[in-house]
Amino acid sequence: MRNLSSWLLVMFMGMFWIFRVIVALSVQFGGTDFGGFIAFNFNTEIILLFTTILCLILILRRSLVGAIAYVATYGFYFGTYIFNNLIVNRPETGLSMDILQNVFAAALGVILSVLVLIDLLIDKATRKSHSDRKTDWFFKTDKFDRKYDERADKNQYRNY
Repeated sequence: MRNLSSWLLVMFMGMFWIFRVIVALSVQFGGTDFGGFIAFNFNTEIILLFTTILCLILILRRSLVGAIAYVATYGFYFGTYIFNNLIVNRPETGLSMDILQNVFAAALGVILSVLVLIDLLIDKATRKSHSDRKTDWFFKTDKFDRKYDERADKNQYRNY
């Protein structure tokens, strides 16, 4: 990971994961919400948290499989909540502040996962190129070294 954007996205992934852990723990330990944020489905949330750890490790290793799994799990979990609350169950009077707050957090999770996938697709470091211009001049000079050694052996000058 050579880009600042990649590091920032991974840090945001970690912060969002910590936020979701706090929300899940607040639901588990007696509270119903954490400042209005709720766990949409507690059992699925726990599975999602462990899946996110695996995806985070794969994304740090620049694996496209990790990014696709991250988008799929977050799209399934948070996308369903967004769809249900904005399109299916939309009340005629308007949306409450709690629902809007949770929809915003869910949208942030979906947008973050899509940005991680786009970053991995665009990043040149994920391409499996075994040559690096910065180090090739040192490691790929065997032919030049042999030619130089052969030339040096022929030119034997006497030093007086």
